[in-house]
Amino acid sequence: MAELLYRLGRACARRAWTVVVAWIVVLGLSVGAYLAFGGTLSSQVTIPGTATAKVTDQLAGKFPSASGGTGSLVFHTAGGSGFTAEQRTAIGRLLESTKQLDGVAGINDPFATQQQLAEQTARLQAGEKQLAAGRAQLAQARQQLAALPATQRAARQAALDAQETQLEAQAAQLDLSKQLLAMSAEIRTVSKDGTTAIAPVIFKEAQLDVTPETKEGVVDHVSAGVPDGVEVDFSNEITQSVPEILGVGEVVGVIIAGITLMVMLGTLIAASLPIISALAGVGIGVTASLALSGVVDMLSITPVLGVMLGLAVGIDYCLFILNRHRRQLLEGVELHESIGLANGTSGNAVVFAGSTVLVALLALNVTGIGFLGMMGTVGAICVAVAVIIAVTLTPALLSLLGTRILGRRKPKPRPAATEMSNGRAVLTVVAGLAALVVIAIPALSMRLGLPDGSTEAEDSTQYQAYKLIEQKFGAGVNGPLLAVATLPAPVTEDKLVAEQVRIGTQILGQNDVTAVAPIGQSTDGTLLAFQVVPNEGPSSASTEQLVRDLRDLDLGVAGSASGNIDISEQLSDALPGYLGLVIGLSLIIMIFVFRSILVPLTATLGFILSLFATFGGLTAIFQWGWLGAIFGVHDPGPVLSFLPTILIGILFGLAMDYQLFLVSGMREAYAHGAPARLAVRQGLRAGRTVVIAAAIIMISVFGGFIFSNSAIIRSLGFGLAFGVLADAFLVRMLLIPAVMHLLGRSAWWLPRWLDRLLPNVDVEGAALERNHPTPRPS
Repeated sequence: MAELLYRLGRACARRAWTVVVAWIVVLGLSVGAYLAFGGTLSSQVTIPGTATAKVTDQLAGKFPSASGGTGSLVFHTAGGSGFTAEQRTAIGRLLESTKQLDGVAGINDPFATQQQLAEQTARLQAGEKQLAAGRAQLAQARQQLAALPATQRAARQAALDAQETQLEAQAAQLDLSKQLLAMSAEIRTVSKDGTTAIAPVIFKEAQLDVTPETKEGVVDHVSAGVPDGVEVDFSNEITQSVPEILGVGEVVGVIIAGITLMVMLGTLIAASLPIISALAGVGIGVTASLALSGVVDMLSITPVLGVMLGLAVGIDYCLFILNRHRRQLLEGVELHESIGLANGTSGNAVVFAGSTVLVALLALNVTGIGFLGMMGTVGAICVAVAVIIAVTLTPALLSLLGTRILGRRKPKPRPAATEMSNGRAVLTVVAGLAALVVIAIPALSMRLGLPDGSTEAEDSTQYQAYKLIEQKFGAGVNGPLLAVATLPAPVTEDKLVAEQVRIGTQILGQNDVTAVAPIGQSTDGTLLAFQVVPNEGPSSASTEQLVRDLRDLDLGVAGSASGNIDISEQLSDALPGYLGLVIGLSLIIMIFVFRSILVPLTATLGFILSLFATFGGLTAIFQWGWLGAIFGVHDPGPVLSFLPTILIGILFGLAMDYQLFLVSGMREAYAHGAPARLAVRQGLRAGRTVVIAAAIIMISVFGGFIFSNSAIIRSLGFGLAFGVLADAFLVRMLLIPAVMHLLGRSAWWLPRWLDRLLPNVDVEGAALERNHPTPRPS
């Protein structure tokens, strides 16, 4: 591989403009493919086959009116006073016209609904009065029976008995209706103070199939028709949008990366080269991936992940080759020969490092979770493009720039490396382990979930709608559940209310239920649907437990809250298996590369420590709310459900990159005859500058996404930035060298039988350097 990359590097250097033009053409083709074939990105996470999905499919077949997607319009007065009669009428007309929009099945007028509830209560009260009057009349008539002649008394007695039976039947029906009304008493559509009203929107399609055009049509129509003195906010189900791929924070991250390159390389030309290379790779990788969105379902966060990885690894991989080339030029190596050697040595390491990231990302498809596998595939495409650009476009640009890639600043001679003391090594290991364990402690209480309206930006309409509903109607109204009872036989009309009361009473008897309201009956009479309002919000632990409790009653549960819970549970179940797969891959790859048993074990254990420290940091900030003001966490909640799995794949690949660039130098020094402990220091000194710069660049790029408006992107950016920080600086730069020092020669032990079986993986291209000796000053 090293010899092939050497020849490729020299060929690209000799035909530099051809290579540059070819990549420009590729970029144009990928952009054109995206414009021609790109489809719509989904803003909702979904996994087919979950319990919620099965209930939704069941409703679609037997109860279509209850299977459509829903959202909420939250009307509120601007001055904080109650709605006027004119405002209520205008809102009613606006909602009536909104029903006519494409994709909308219906909208409930909150004022009419509240009036109907009041009328039902009034009718029940009137019915109770009529029943009491009837019973009084019946009692009076029975008292008058004794005064009747015996011949009339029997007939009158029979008539009174029939009247009593009829009254008791009415009383029973009235009592059932009264119970149903009591169960749903806490469900309101207009707040008690009369300042806020909720208008539920029902779409014709299922929640996941409602198109962005349909949602935008509702938002535009309602926003334009709101009467004076009234404001409207839209729930998360209506206004979920595709997050911006590149914002201010991301640009700042790239600027910080550029400053880091300037400090390291000392020249603007050299510093701009990795950024140009990375931007080209991102443009090609992301647009090529988005071109697939027309034929496959793709989550809106997917291209953002591609941008993150493409920028970070694109800059780093180019930097590794650039740094090697600059060092060789300063040693007097001819330009094209230096480019070829840099491509065959550092480029070979880049290919191997990129391959580990590719394997980890593509392995996400093994989880069996479609959107997660797609995220891994798109990330892998962007990484693959970054690798190919690094070993082709970088040599071409280096050839065009010539010696201008060197700055005026001359490198200072470094003193010879000396061994670390045993005491310092022990102290480093103890302190490093203690720091990682303490940081990881919050991970013990980590809960997984999906974001709701409370995680959106505080000035967004989704957040305002969520908070208004929470304050005026209760937190549970933000995440109502749809409970479905499947009956063994169709229930007849005369027994319907009794069956609804029986099932509703069971539901209301569960913990953390505020209200239950029957929605209706399927066309075949075998399904009864109920709206269940929990005590707390959709992402709370109590609502999660309520979903389990309802299912224990043999009830089907659907709705956005239960869907999010099902997805989180399935992702949690897939997490251990994927982690085991990644750990196994780590051990196998490291054994091949370093021809050692203990080095792969320490590398893998270090990855696990940094991973759980990352989980701890995520839990402390996004679930507990620590430092929330800094990271934009105003309403702490569960950690993003698919984030741990994504982090395992990406951080594994990056951890192996840093392990490779540092420990391969130690192995090379040891193979050249340096004592084991001195080889550790020599390898660390040879690679630490470029690894520190690469890590700072990755942290800057990932960290720029922390300030996104999207809660998903914020947590993903933080997790990647914090993971690189913990792994690169605590594990690879401190713990691994200290452990390697304490292990000494035993670090490189390998059974002879295994040594004979393993192929020689020359990652650093040492054989290439021997085959292409170049005159260098002593």
